[in-house]
Amino acid sequence: MTTFEFTDDLGPEKVIEIYDVSTGLKAILVVDNTAAGPAIGGVRMAVDVSAEECFRLGRAMTLKNAMAGLAHGGGKSVIAADPAMPAAERSLLIKAFARAIVDVRDYIPGPDMGTDETAMAEVRYLTGRAVGLPREVGGIPLDEIGATGYGLAVALEAAGPHLDLGTDAPRLVVQGFGSVGRHAARFLAERGTVLVGVSDSHGARVSPAGFDLERLLVHKAAGRSVTDFDEGEAIDPDALLAVPCEIWIPAARPDVIREDNAASMQTKVVIQGANIPATAAAEQVLADRGVLVIPDFVANAGGVICAAVEYHGGSQGMAMTTIAEKIRVNVAEVLDRAARDGVLPRAAALNVARERVLTAMSFR
Repeated sequence: MTTFEFTDDLGPEKVIEIYDVSTGLKAILVVDNTAAGPAIGGVRMAVDVSAEECFRLGRAMTLKNAMAGLAHGGGKSVIAADPAMPAAERSLLIKAFARAIVDVRDYIPGPDMGTDETAMAEVRYLTGRAVGLPREVGGIPLDEIGATGYGLAVALEAAGPHLDLGTDAPRLVVQGFGSVGRHAARFLAERGTVLVGVSDSHGARVSPAGFDLERLLVHKAAGRSVTDFDEGEAIDPDALLAVPCEIWIPAARPDVIREDNAASMQTKVVIQGANIPATAAAEQVLADRGVLVIPDFVANAGGVICAAVEYHGGSQGMAMTTIAEKIRVNVAEVLDRAARDGVLPRAAALNVARERVLTAMSFR
């Protein structure tokens, strides 16, 4: 698979492969499109990241930032390493990566899976730019406040005219109980949902009667896995797809919902908290079964909206207000257009986002 297989009229504008012999750093940076402004996109660290994943995530950021109406394009970077390595070794890799991108001024790094506010503080110290910073250096720690999870809760509310959950206490399943998933569960619990299924990188657990969310949040905050929690029962992580619920949130890796497993899902709505968590074929399967899918770059834009507000000097309160305003308007527009045109929500969202990017490109 070559770089050129991923190019089209939108981008990418720049692809950089990074190797550093002294630290063992292996990384890829994709600056996909900067027509609206410098690209904002996270730095992902995982053992099995690939060039294809980086390209797809970079494009997802272009579409997400355009959909959110931000003065930023999209990009992404991936570091091939285990984020669970000792902190000192991890810091060396982050700093090597930062030194390698010092001159790539049209890319603004942010936290993503496997990186955090501390890593972004290290990046900014060496490059002069990063978002998702600790409060102590003027940042709005989006993982701490749950910006992306808050946006998912707003997305569900905005989908109300197109969705009948059939109950005042809808059941929720969260795949990936990390910085996005746990906050989504928290904000949705405030709106009456009951968490009945959950997973993390170690395994999955189900409780048809509902978990005690506050206890589970404390359990996770102590660094323990959901598999060690004392409520419900452990299940195979793949079986989480079939847990009966009204709301299913993927908040982990790409392509967890595929054509071969989508038919097993027993839910009414999938709110995509992760980037590219479902294949196009899977979304068609779900649509054919009457399951509403709110696409990733529409629903999970809370984090990058927060990052953009931070970058331009805004406050935490301003960030949360902006997240609610933008996601509410965008979900309504996408679902209304999908219903009007008889297309899937993703197709409607892609049309809206592409129109915005192409318009920005026309001003060059």
